[in-house]
Amino acid sequence: MTIVEAPPLTAQPLPLPSGRDTAIDFLRAVCVVGVVLLHAIMVGVTVVDGAPVFENASDGTGWIVPVSWMLQVMPLFFIIGGFAGFLSHRRQRERGGTASGFVAARVHRLIRPAVFAIGIAGLALAMLSLAGVPAELVVVAGFRYGQPLWFLGVFLLCQALLPILASAHDRVPKSTLVALVAASLAVDGLRASTGVDALGFLNLAFVWLALQQIGFFLADGTLDRLSRRCRAVCGSAAATVLVATFVSGVYSLDLIANINPPTGALLIVGVVHLSAVSLFRGRIEAFSRRPRAAAFATFVNRRTMTIYLWHMPVLLGMAGLSAVAALMTGLALPEPSSVAWWITRPLWLAAALALTAAVAVTLTRFETRPSPLLTESPRRVIGAVAAGLIAVVLLLVLGTTVLTAAVGAWGMLWALRLARRSHQTASGESIAHVVRVA
Repeated sequence: MTIVEAPPLTAQPLPLPSGRDTAIDFLRAVCVVGVVLLHAIMVGVTVVDGAPVFENASDGTGWIVPVSWMLQVMPLFFIIGGFAGFLSHRRQRERGGTASGFVAARVHRLIRPAVFAIGIAGLALAMLSLAGVPAELVVVAGFRYGQPLWFLGVFLLCQALLPILASAHDRVPKSTLVALVAASLAVDGLRASTGVDALGFLNLAFVWLALQQIGFFLADGTLDRLSRRCRAVCGSAAATVLVATFVSGVYSLDLIANINPPTGALLIVGVVHLSAVSLFRGRIEAFSRRPRAAAFATFVNRRTMTIYLWHMPVLLGMAGLSAVAALMTGLALPEPSSVAWWITRPLWLAAALALTAAVAVTLTRFETRPSPLLTESPRRVIGAVAAGLIAVVLLLVLGTTVLTAAVGAWGMLWALRLARRSHQTASGESIAHVVRVA
């Protein structure tokens, strides 16, 4: 019997791929659309006693479980973020770039479109209040708007730490990943043993950082060097463990419940996703090169943050207009989870995608315009990341109101200012350039 030994994780990395990876770009676009669809199907709006009622349509239902299995794409999204970030960081290093420059670029890419979105959200809440909309409905709108912003803060943190974790991956890949996974499972254990659910929010760092770290193994070619059988066995084993945690009650069957706060279930889901992607990557790549699939991926990837930041305002607008139309015409809106409600869901979901795409086209320039000269000062970059994170945490903890939106937008503007190269530095470099030319 021949025994084939899997190559060590510390093997020399494969050469960087040339050009964009169309399969990964396509999967990223699918993840973004999956998020929009998941949030859209959770919108519930009815009119009771002449007043609109907005609720999470999935609360207390059984259908959210299979839907969450299909649309819980965040583990794969963070793995893809690790894949893309690792390759981008390595290319930048090869061109002589610095870790600070890499993080400053990420700050601008993530924060710049968010400033405008949050500012408009605050203005919209103010206009609703002035228009006489009941205060409780304005509060609900602000709360619903702010819920998805956790992603902005967590992804910013993960990308800010990427250079450090990529360096650790180059030296001790297995130990770094094991440490992050162990930390996330330890948090789950503490949360379960103490009954203090707030401890689970520590996994806003550990779970998503671990998933990003897994993406490094996809980027450096480690997974490609494993046999298909090995990858299939790992994926099957992860799926079995996931089912066991459901049956034993360790984790909830509802994968959406496992995201707030994050749990180790998402790590297992990430391994299942990664195994499937690795095994079918060739087919995915072939499909992604088809004209329509390529156009879809290009459209979404050009506007990833814009779509994410604006899909919730679109959904809130759709819910509000539905309630107004029902009040004006007297037509009854279907109760969430009723037969009539399900019959109307395809049209609702299609409208959500179409309107989000239209808004994203209009506002793409805030995400895609060229960045200014970026700082390479570690102190300024740390300050920029801290300012951005504080602004997001403020909106999540206190809720999105006119005041918190204004303060949050100011904090993000300050983050962008810190991430830019200072006027003195830029002027000094310009003078040095002139001297060299002379």
